[in-house]
Amino acid sequence: MQRSGYGQSPPLHHPVPQHVSTVPQLRSPPPLTSQPQSGYDGSPYQQQGRAPSGNMFGQYGNFINDPAAQLASQFGQTAFKQGQEYLEQNVNRFVSVSALKHYFNVTNSYVINKLWLVLFPWRHKPWSRKQTVSPSGQEGWYLPPRDDLNSPDMYIPVMSLVTYIFLQTLIAGLRGQFQPELFGYIATTALVVVIVEILGLKLGCYLLSISNESQLLDLVAYSGYKFVGVIVTISIAEIVNGGKGTGGVIGWTVFAYTFFANALFLMRSLKYVLLPENNNNAQGPMQTMPTEGRAKRSQRLQFLFFYAYIVQLFFMWILSRP
Repeated sequence: MQRSGYGQSPPLHHPVPQHVSTVPQLRSPPPLTSQPQSGYDGSPYQQQGRAPSGNMFGQYGNFINDPAAQLASQFGQTAFKQGQEYLEQNVNRFVSVSALKHYFNVTNSYVINKLWLVLFPWRHKPWSRKQTVSPSGQEGWYLPPRDDLNSPDMYIPVMSLVTYIFLQTLIAGLRGQFQPELFGYIATTALVVVIVEILGLKLGCYLLSISNESQLLDLVAYSGYKFVGVIVTISIAEIVNGGKGTGGVIGWTVFAYTFFANALFLMRSLKYVLLPENNNNAQGPMQTMPTEGRAKRSQRLQFLFFYAYIVQLFFMWILSRP
């Protein structure tokens, strides 16, 4: 017996998507080729534009072999040589480059011994400079600094000047007073001191009729040794006084010692420049005018004393100020 109320089930209605989405089709990897490739790591997905293994810079690897690049390199070398020759020709008008190299011909042992001599000149002997001897037995040119401790050099003065500039700016920075303008101010002050000092020496040598070929470079070298004593004074006074400058008993004591040491060093070293002796047998760069007796020698001694003590005292005091 079948019930009439139960017939066929109503049809099912499935939801229809309103937005149709497309599924990307995956492609199979490309087939392997039979051609061997250097550096192939077995992965089918290789970066496009990969440089060959023989040239790590890609398309720029052959830049050196490019004729235009070689032409530009030759042009640059030619321009550099011409510029160097032009610079040497113009510099030689004022300063001889070969003579300037003489003052930088130093060694480590010379620098250490020279610094010791500048700070402790009390018992040093002799002070005369050494000269080369020709086959005929006559004296010739002065030996370079590396072979003669009494020879002036420019390595120590230049390095002392640079050290002085950085030391003063460092102390200003530790005090919280550093400014970028300090470099220019300190460097300008030091250079002005050296220039004024050299001009005064040249004027005194002209008035006293003292001349020789290497006099200017010698005076420049000797004018820079004061920075050694100034650096020692500033360093010791700054450490002992706790950052209060070069004042106080310790500061003035160190300043007095370095000043007298520098003055004695200049008095003994500059005698061959400011007090030349008339030696007709000597042949070399130190050819001076004939002396005019004791009066002229007395004037030169007074000038040397004034420069070594009065002038150095004034300039070292200016440089030692904070």
